[in-house]
Amino acid sequence: MIQVCSDSTADLSRELAERYHIHIIPLHVVLGDQEYRDSVDITPQEIFRWSDTHQSTPKTSAPGFYETLDFFKKILDAGDEIIAMSISSEISTSYNVMCLAAKELKAEDRISVIDSRNLSTGIAHLLLSACDLANAGWAREDIVREVRRMIPRVRTSFVVNTLVYLARGGRCNAVTAMLGGMLQLHPRINVTDGVMTTGRSYRGRTTRMIDEYVRDLMPALENAVPSRVFVNSAACDEEIVRAVREKIEGMHRFREVLVPTAGGVICSHCGPGTFIITYVAPEN
Repeated sequence: MIQVCSDSTADLSRELAERYHIHIIPLHVVLGDQEYRDSVDITPQEIFRWSDTHQSTPKTSAPGFYETLDFFKKILDAGDEIIAMSISSEISTSYNVMCLAAKELKAEDRISVIDSRNLSTGIAHLLLSACDLANAGWAREDIVREVRRMIPRVRTSFVVNTLVYLARGGRCNAVTAMLGGMLQLHPRINVTDGVMTTGRSYRGRTTRMIDEYVRDLMPALENAVPSRVFVNSAACDEEIVRAVREKIEGMHRFREVLVPTAGGVICSHCGPGTFIITYVAPEN
């Protein structure tokens, strides 16, 4: 049997992970001298509270080598094969750790490690597609080949509600963050070939910002692969999330509109109010 695995940055809900039997290995969130497992020992609310109290961004790190080794070994010992996916190797060492663990176990003929070149629910798209193919009886090598063909078509973008967390983490300077707060500027960040790039900025209150962001995406969503779309967020107002979900469902385009919540890694670096939409573009 093929077991599909991922690091925790895929932001899968527990319900989705259980429905698709996806194994999750957590990254680590470090608050001062305390280390926690992402989405296991720490919640987004605790992260935000610590960050605001200490005026600092938590550090995050990939799963440890021996931790990953044990994670893979338990699955192999059950007689199964593994397809494991990681957050983009441009962002974290998670992919390298997985590759080293597979090599150490001398199981590279039973473990396929895929660099998603993405983050958050961009990874989730690939995971669920891999599960669909595995359930359809595809061989591991064929699934890996198909997923890698899909990677360049996964579209992930997000808007942040505050620049404070990006400034604390060194991703923008304090002056920019202060001006952004005064002017109510919210940058859109796109994930392109494994790295984050800044797009247009939206201005105004959260509701207006998210409404404009969704409106900008509508033409692309009209032509997206209709299997599923993800609407992911970090501590966003439930009414805003519900309104976006209903708007996308009203397109009658997608078989599933999935609405998880962001995990500790996104929350640590982007802050509350971050809003993420991911879909898959059609083949040319």
